[in-house]
Order: sequence, then structure tokens, then C-alpha cells
Amino acid sequence: MRIRDVHAIVTGGSQGIGLATARVLASRGARVSVIARDFARLQRAAAAIGPGTAVASADVTDAAAVDAAVVELVGAQGPCDLLITAAGASHPGYFEQLELEDFRAQMELNYFGTLHPIRSALPAMLARGSGAVVGISSAAGLVGVFGFGAYAPSKYAVRGLMDALRAEVAGRGVFVACAFPPDTLTPAFETENLIKPPETAAVSASVKPKLAEEIAAGLVRGIERDRHVITFDAQTALLAKGGGLVAPLVYRLMDREVRKPPKP
Repeated sequence: MRIRDVHAIVTGGSQGIGLATARVLASRGARVSVIARDFARLQRAAAAIGPGTAVASADVTDAAAVDAAVVELVGAQGPCDLLITAAGASHPGYFEQLELEDFRAQMELNYFGTLHPIRSALPAMLARGSGAVVGISSAAGLVGVFGFGAYAPSKYAVRGLMDALRAEVAGRGVFVACAFPPDTLTPAFETENLIKPPETAAVSASVKPKLAEEIAAGLVRGIERDRHVITFDAQTALLAKGGGLVAPLVYRLMDREVRKPPKP
């Protein structure tokens, strides 16, 4: 896909991976629009992304609000050529200590927060016979991780959604991809670290987190190269390609980290 002159809508684009991706898209000549909840943060993001950036405030868990935001942005910037669903966050914790509402909230934000903008933007793409949709899952959408009993299922759901959507619309001119970023240094990651179980922190420590800018560059590069599965490091790429063959080894390594005695 050529990025120049396309209208790209990025959800969760006021910070983290979404903001970094919006900036890369703008640098490639795209007309960039951003959806996020906090309007003041959106305004700051627009200034950071560059002239011509359009913004619309909406909670991605609210389908009607997302519909209205997409209509507003299409009216300002033209038909959506590329949708990237980068809104999301993790709420780690021990399974038995998480509240039922934590599980619901993770699904609402990460899965339905991906589904709603796709349902808003996809019909026009199908009518035109062109466009691209990129969902952001996670490395935790490829293998279950200790402490992510609420988060991982929501990211597995994003993966399943994008797989099914790709199968359904591939012959109708719309490109569908799913990205699987590992731990990434973002404000959401910093918040996650405040409540992360020590065992989860030990597992995470075995892989150096990426910068949001690295993920953004790799994401846009993957889109430009028409990659349906976009990964950002060797471990995640192996998981994405090897699937069930590699997962048992990952679980053994994870178990080893979790069972290590705590450091004094």
C-alpha cells in the first residue's frame, strides 16, 4: 500500500503507539486523523503530528460515538483509506484477584474498541472496493502470559477478528492485517507496571521493551509491504509463524521465570 495521500484514521492516536504511528504516517505524506477520548490530549497530539491533522473525541467502547467521529473525520479529510485501531490497554493481575468487571472492561476496550471503528469504516471501503484495516493485537494475543488472564483473551479476540475479517473481505479489495507488538514503552505500559504481579514482571524482563517509535516504524513498513501479520522482534515472529509448535517451549521458559525464587 502506498501511504502518500491516503486518509489514515488512527484510534488511540493521542499517545503511545497510536501517536507514534500517526506521526510516521504524516511523515510519509498521509492525511492523518486521530480518535481518542481526551480532547486536550488530542489537541497536543495534533500539534505533534503536524499541520492538517484532524481529531475527533470519542470513547472507542461507545459504538455511536465512534460512528459520529468517523463521519466527522471523513467529512473533514475524505473517505478513510486506512484504519489503524491502536486504542487499548492492559490490566494485569492474579486471576483469582481480578474482578469480573476487569475482564469485561478489557474486552470492551481492546476487542470492542477495535470492532466499533472497523464497523464504522469498513462498509464504505467495501463499497469502493479499496482500503486497508489494521488491528493491533499483542504478543500476548499469540501466547498466554502469567498475570494477563483478563488482557490476553481480549487480544486473542482481536487476532481472531482480524483473521476472520481477512478471510471474508480479501476478495473485495480490502486489505486486512493484524500487528503483534511486544512490551512497548508507552504511558499505558508505565501504568501497567504499577500493578503487575512480580511473576509477570519477571517474564517481561526477559524481553527488552521496544520504543513506541520502533513499533510505529515497523507497523507502517509492514503496511507498505502488504504484510497480513506484522511483528516487531524475532521471538514474536517465531510465535506468529510457528504457532502451536513453538508455544510449548515458550511456556517452559515462562514457567522457569515464574518459579525462580524472589531476589533478596
